[in-house]
Amino acid sequence: MSFCGGHMLLSRSIPLGTIWGLLFPLQLSILKIISSKEKKEKETYQMNRFFNMDNKFFVFMGRVADLILLNVLCILCCIPVVTAGASITALYYVTLKMARDEESYIIRSFFRSFKQNFKQATIINIIMLLTAAVLFIDLKIAKAGSGAMYKGLFTLFIAFALIYALILLYIYPILAKFFNSIKNTFVNAFLMSIRHLPQTILMLLISVSPVLLLFLFIYVSFSQVTSILIMLFVLMGFATLAYWKSKIFVKIFDNYIPADEDEEKSALDEI
Repeated sequence: MSFCGGHMLLSRSIPLGTIWGLLFPLQLSILKIISSKEKKEKETYQMNRFFNMDNKFFVFMGRVADLILLNVLCILCCIPVVTAGASITALYYVTLKMARDEESYIIRSFFRSFKQNFKQATIINIIMLLTAAVLFIDLKIAKAGSGAMYKGLFTLFIAFALIYALILLYIYPILAKFFNSIKNTFVNAFLMSIRHLPQTILMLLISVSPVLLLFLFIYVSFSQVTSILIMLFVLMGFATLAYWKSKIFVKIFDNYIPADEDEEKSALDEI
């Protein structure tokens, strides 16, 4: 008992259990509020993450849409056979940018390259078409003949056909990336294919993979799968193959581009 200002105050101690009994429901309520808030924040974060355009799913679907659009453009511009060279060059111009994750407007970039490289690409395309026709006729004649001479000629023409395939693999990507004369473009296409032979073989396998898969599924009589493969290839096949090969080409081309080179197309002397 104590006295203060003439008044008597009674001091009693409150049991600890009573205090805890009063505070516990309050603490429980606070914890529930915090937990509910954290759950809502987590759900909001997950929802925002799902609808974020940088989400891997949306990035993948965006890339698929770009390849479909690019494939359609390439096929349409290849219908006049004489413009096929410019179309394939424009295809690689865009896929090389995509392989480097560089921002690019598909349609604008495609037609800019198509216009810029039209003359050289058309001349190269005509040369390649005429060469292919001559090789085909020579192989047919050599195969039809008999005797050691025809066998030797057939082997020689097969070797020429292999060289043709190596040049065809590289020539349009080189034209899309580098400024050069037509002669040096042919020379560099052949020399690069030999100098980077492991990558060349890998890209040749990528190029023929749709045909191999098609024959495989025809052989095992998976008609439905074969139909789906044909549909997918028509829809996005050429662009997809060019894209995967471009991932290899960018590593090859980096060996021939100066470190301080900022131009979209670089000058390339004869290797």
